[in-house]
Amino acid sequence: MKKDRILWADDEIDLLRPYVLFLEEKGYEVVTTTNGKDAVELCQKETFDIIFLDENMPGLSGLETLALIKEIDQDVPMVMITKSEEENIMNMAIGNKIADYLTKPVNPSQILLTLKKNIHKKEIITEQTASNYQSQFGRIGMQINDSLTYEDWVEVYKKLIYWELELADADNGMDEMLQMQKTEANNTFTKFIRKNYENWFSNPDKRPVMSPDLFKTKVFPLLDNGEKVFFILIDNFRYDQWKIIRELLSEFYQFNDEGLYCSILPTATQYARNAIFSGLMPLQIQQMFPELWVEEEEDEGKNMNEKDLLETMFKRYRKNYTFSYHKVNESAYCEKLIEQLQRLDANQLNVVVLNFIDMLSHARTESKMMRELANDEKGYRSLTLSWFKHSPTYELFKTIAQHGYKVILTTDHGTIQVKDAVKVVGDKNTNVNLRYKVGKNLSYNKKEVFEITQPSKVGLPSPNVSSAYIFAFNDNFFAYPNNYNHYVSYYKNTFQHGGISLEEMIIPLVVMEPK
Repeated sequence: MKKDRILWADDEIDLLRPYVLFLEEKGYEVVTTTNGKDAVELCQKETFDIIFLDENMPGLSGLETLALIKEIDQDVPMVMITKSEEENIMNMAIGNKIADYLTKPVNPSQILLTLKKNIHKKEIITEQTASNYQSQFGRIGMQINDSLTYEDWVEVYKKLIYWELELADADNGMDEMLQMQKTEANNTFTKFIRKNYENWFSNPDKRPVMSPDLFKTKVFPLLDNGEKVFFILIDNFRYDQWKIIRELLSEFYQFNDEGLYCSILPTATQYARNAIFSGLMPLQIQQMFPELWVEEEEDEGKNMNEKDLLETMFKRYRKNYTFSYHKVNESAYCEKLIEQLQRLDANQLNVVVLNFIDMLSHARTESKMMRELANDEKGYRSLTLSWFKHSPTYELFKTIAQHGYKVILTTDHGTIQVKDAVKVVGDKNTNVNLRYKVGKNLSYNKKEVFEITQPSKVGLPSPNVSSAYIFAFNDNFFAYPNNYNHYVSYYKNTFQHGGISLEEMIIPLVVMEPK
């Protein structure tokens, strides 16, 4: 087994012989030198896993040696050891991105801790994380089986995402165990939805916060209290994606209310987003404002009337707020919006819909290169983080904070990576979504879907008298029998929405206040 190699440069290296012997007994190979020049020459010829540098050496100082070694190998961790506690030396060392800073006299446990942090950190974290998840596995399984309320499922989902993110970088097989547990959770969650979903609409006081409730429960109270609010909706935005961008936003915001709410079915933009901006279920929109509802079979864009729906909601609730509405599909528009923020200060409410993640999801389906970049959940999250960090969206949030607005950040639905095809037959008017179907002549196996044969009971319109809705659950997707194999291979492992899963239905609703 290869020993980890340490280079230790110190003009008093003879006095450090006990430390060297201690490290050799621990299984390390230690190469020593008394000056910076020799340390640089050694690094030109050999590779080391970590380097200890005395700051105060004759000839090249520790900081000068550090800079020269970085030109040779910028990735090797370097630890500065010094007798001085002067702040400027610490600042210079930290500014040069040292791995650690130790003040003499050091002791063996400090040295060992530094080695573990910088050489063995990943293995230690991986091993400990796996052990921690194993100890929680049975408890989470019991929680899945015992979840009787929506609030129970929120807690289950939070725990699953916590462990998914913790295990993301671990190469220990635990992620496979977690995926099995997520599948179990989604299967059980589907049973919960089947049992309770219709009852939520006959007993609305007992249902969780859902798509039509967002403005009434979150936005109006802030506006009525005199707050200025930005309502930002990121299309197709999941809880795990929120968790990875949260750290970036925490520089500018504190999170007053970091919650989750439940999307209506279908978990698709046409239904869920229109419900948010109208404060109504889709059937109510169709009945009250038929000119603002677009049927499935119509070619018109399904979300072209969101501003108009907002106005109808304000009138219904007798709210006279000044507001603006912006749908952002490209970076140039986002940059323009940032430039206009001074003018938008006159509004009590500014609504922004960001479509980038939804566009990313569709691009991944259609582009082979994008599939390679996001071939699993981890890759999909990585692309989300990269987009957010390097797009004008990040600057938009930063500038909004500088203007002192409270921000409500949410989404209309999440998405799930689909794996298994379920056969369904429909006529030419059946919609094309892979996670739900609506039509009058649908043929399917009832055991493989969640069916709603009386759409009006759950607030959904019926294109025809005999129309029914069916929903895929867990990681299934619908496929037609004709050209079945091609269809399945094309859509397998893509990210889709519209159906029933924790990922699609339990979604972020965060109230943020500038720091």
